[in-house]
Amino acid sequence: MRRWWIISLISLFILASCGAEQAAPTTQGQTAKLKVVSTVSPITNIIYNIAGDKISLTGIVPEGVNSHTFEPVPSDAKTLAEADLIFINGLNLEEPTHKLAEANKQPSAEIILLGEQTITPEQYVYDFSFPKEAGSPNPHLWTHPLHGLRYAEIVRDALVRRDPGNAEYYNTNYAAFKTRIEAFDLAVKKTIESIPAENRKLLTYHDSWAYFAPHYGMTVIGAIQPADFAEPSAKDVADLITQIREQKVPAIFGSEVFPSPVLEQIGRETGVKYIDSLRDDDLPGEVGAANHSYLGLLTEDLRIMAENLGGDPSLIANFDTSNIPGSDSSVVQQQ
Repeated sequence: MRRWWIISLISLFILASCGAEQAAPTTQGQTAKLKVVSTVSPITNIIYNIAGDKISLTGIVPEGVNSHTFEPVPSDAKTLAEADLIFINGLNLEEPTHKLAEANKQPSAEIILLGEQTITPEQYVYDFSFPKEAGSPNPHLWTHPLHGLRYAEIVRDALVRRDPGNAEYYNTNYAAFKTRIEAFDLAVKKTIESIPAENRKLLTYHDSWAYFAPHYGMTVIGAIQPADFAEPSAKDVADLITQIREQKVPAIFGSEVFPSPVLEQIGRETGVKYIDSLRDDDLPGEVGAANHSYLGLLTEDLRIMAENLGGDPSLIANFDTSNIPGSDSSVVQQQ
């Protein structure tokens, strides 16, 4: 109810102040750049890898913010009202932003749900953090690099359709990104094969690996954070401790963004390593650095997994994670 009130208030604000603005006019025969809006930083970076500086790109979910509970602000409504294309992960991840976009977008603007165009309902994963009875599948498709490639394909097709004058540029970048992702997929397989089979198990704070793990022969044995983002119950914790002891996992993984005293407690009680540096939507490094990218995010997570599960992190350590068009300093990331 509170989210609907906030969205309604923001919508009234933006309609009263500026209405649905049209794209910038052309100048000297040149078409203005498409205004493209996205949500979480991995998606924003995937878009950048295809579009480079040919578009005006804004990611509205700040890095380090829980995308599941993110609430848009009035300035986001204005940004969405000015957009030509709005890319959303979908699968119910960014519902407040999706509803705000629907309420404020230009008639000619498109809202593109990436997840729903990447997997079918039969492929949806439900788990401890995303139980089926709650109605929302696990939305973390982008941690699976081949799903990330599908996101890039959807982005490429939308950009070519809306901006055919730059079609060759978009297609060239997509081809280079595809080559990089396919090489990364092979590097991931080799790195995970270096982990002893009995150690290829993940217990994490938040289940961001539900699509990644089965593709690469890993098993998600549990997640700490329940569907309502509250602390787990005492029974949940006791069950996880029992499971860890039975399966003899060498390490459990917390979130770089959200410290978990519960995971620390579980680590102490079971005697396993607690690693608190995995991330699912917070890009590593500084803006402009080679590892401040979608591939940098996945590479860093895989390195941490291999290092702490008995594998060889050197197999992935030197992978080229730089952006296809170069620095991403042109991306506007709202704070």
